[in-house]
Amino acid sequence: MSGAVDLSALKQPPAAPGGAAAASGDFQVTEADFETKVLRRSTQVPVVVALYSQRSPGSVELVRTLERFQAADGGRWDLAAIEAEPNMRIVQALRVQGIPTVIAVAGGQPLADFEGAQPEDQVRQWLDAVLQATAGKLEGDEDAPPAPEDPRFVAAEDALERGDIAGAEAAYEAIIAAEPANEEAKAALRQLRFLTRAQELGPEAIATADADPTNIDAALDAADVEVIGQQPGAAFDRLIALIKRTAGDDRTRVRTRLIELFDLYDKADPTVVAARRKLATALY
Repeated sequence: MSGAVDLSALKQPPAAPGGAAAASGDFQVTEADFETKVLRRSTQVPVVVALYSQRSPGSVELVRTLERFQAADGGRWDLAAIEAEPNMRIVQALRVQGIPTVIAVAGGQPLADFEGAQPEDQVRQWLDAVLQATAGKLEGDEDAPPAPEDPRFVAAEDALERGDIAGAEAAYEAIIAAEPANEEAKAALRQLRFLTRAQELGPEAIATADADPTNIDAALDAADVEVIGQQPGAAFDRLIALIKRTAGDDRTRVRTRLIELFDLYDKADPTVVAARRKLATALY
């Protein structure tokens, strides 16, 4: 999810005051203080945003579970509990599909998320993965001078701004050639190639694939459209179903595309974890 959601709108003053605080005490966050308590704070430590509703007892219980874990972790991360109904600008900006939804924000951007109530051990594993992914990568001091930008990434981003897709791709490839373990460059290149491939597709790709479930090209296009539309679970399920119906080179092709889509997300994302399990079952 990292970088896929634009939170800049929430840096502006809210259109109206947030709703009354609910059952989350010191962890309660509204539109009025989202920038301070989430965006700015996430430059220092990860902030786990929990969107809940008083009408959903399961979501309230999940917030309480997160409160206990946050206290046990001694400030390694912050919790921002947000009641959905009075804070719809936040819900819309984060593209929340259901309640509860939990999103880890680091460096001002979403990193990983899950939807729905989860067993406590799975929540704990998810939190541990977030902490591991952000260890040593946040500034820790809002007032510290920013680290100098890597000129190689600046060149790639400048190429993108000019619309020079080939130039940006070449810049990222050069970084990876020099530093094969550079995960930032790898992630940027994956995102770039995906967007280049998917940006010309429209919603009709889904209808085409649904009309002919054996059409591999149509299924691959439809999965891209679903990912662009923030429906990765649907995209993963579509390709896993196709893997079950194919063999040989066709199966390899579909599996390769599915792995590429997995790699657009954090490994700890519950949707990815669940899909990998389904893929293993489909293959074996």
